[in-house]
Amino acid sequence: MAGRTGESGTAGRSSRGLSRRGFLTATAVTPVLAAGAGTALGSTVEEGSGAALARQGGPVRTGADQLAARAWAPLAGRRLGVLSNPTAVLADLEHVVDSMHAAEGVDVVAAFGPEHGFRGTSQAGGSEGDYVDPRTGIPVYDAYGVDAGALAAMYRKAGVDTVVFDIADVGARFYTYIWSMYTAMHAAALAGVSFVVLDRPNPIGGRADGPQLDPAFASGVGRKPVVLRHGMTAGELAGLFDAEFLPEDAGSGVPSLEVVRLEGWDRGQVFVDTGLPWVPPSPNMPTPDTATLYPGTCLFEGTVLSEGRGTTRPFETVGAPGLDWRWAGWLNDRGLPGVRFRETYFVPTFGKHEGVQCGGVTAHVTDPAAVDPIEVGVSMLVSARQLYPDEWGWRPDHFIDKLAGSATLRTMVDAGAPVEEITGSWAAELAEFEERRAPHLTYPGR
Repeated sequence: MAGRTGESGTAGRSSRGLSRRGFLTATAVTPVLAAGAGTALGSTVEEGSGAALARQGGPVRTGADQLAARAWAPLAGRRLGVLSNPTAVLADLEHVVDSMHAAEGVDVVAAFGPEHGFRGTSQAGGSEGDYVDPRTGIPVYDAYGVDAGALAAMYRKAGVDTVVFDIADVGARFYTYIWSMYTAMHAAALAGVSFVVLDRPNPIGGRADGPQLDPAFASGVGRKPVVLRHGMTAGELAGLFDAEFLPEDAGSGVPSLEVVRLEGWDRGQVFVDTGLPWVPPSPNMPTPDTATLYPGTCLFEGTVLSEGRGTTRPFETVGAPGLDWRWAGWLNDRGLPGVRFRETYFVPTFGKHEGVQCGGVTAHVTDPAAVDPIEVGVSMLVSARQLYPDEWGWRPDHFIDKLAGSATLRTMVDAGAPVEEITGSWAAELAEFEERRAPHLTYPGR
């Protein structure tokens, strides 16, 4: 989705589909708890409920499911704008906007679409444009790539008084949905409207890892000093954004931040533990295994090698013309936990090396809780450069620096630094981020 909302990759926007930018606006919300920055709207993690369920490995209930069980009554009385995409489904797979729209007393006045669009019809780097949703008749605004001022103007045009965010993240800084949320919060602060997050699990768990973004390298795939694998839910990130970054950018936080927290989620859980249905967050994120590997393998977006776009296993399959069986052997000999590599050959149907036979590896996740995706990605980068110097190369625009958050990764790989030295280079900044995020973590476990 790098360079796009949903997948790291290209730096620019591609052509639009339907019309322009879209938020789902819903009216009528009466909060269950007092509305204020950092408050919860409909759920708390208490002994005997969420925390106990998590310890027992019980089912996870999303924020959306908890409000839907109350016929969305906590949102009644507000004029709602919903920033959403196809991942915003209930346990029965009904989309939250369709459910809200059918609920008595709930007024969704607009929908807002991120990268790939509200209904998810566009590829990476694209969106659907502005249009009227044919199912609900709700106007959809294209929110992808707009700044906070333009988005605030959309809120005013639609008459929104509360923005609801419900999009599944994959846990990587360069997956653009969290930055769509940041822009939406910034716009809410400018427009003076409330912000509600319907929380969902981080599918790769609550561990933080990787380099922190240097603000000098800020872009659409990373705007603030957050580490590559942030280990936070959208609701937790919203609290961090509101407290740490919005006061400087917007002059204040949002007027009211409400988070409908998860019930039953533990920070040690990965997606397979949740019992929730997997809906691909973007066209090139087909499985939970893809998300598990993505914080590391997406770094290949910054190289001339294919990251697997145009195959059925993007970000799990990586390669280029001229690569062979030696790569899988090198990686398997390293004994990386939770993953095994298979020699593979493929012909991408689009993207890098379109229509050309490539050799490389497919990474098979054997234990998603054990995988260290960033170590996997760095190991793949280092070994590809060593084994295939003639085929190896960075993208000429140094997009890798935006993905990694600085030039350090690129220069260390180029200098021939070993994997352990590279992954140890961000220890101090990781510790700094962990300290910054600690007050905003709301779920049990590690």
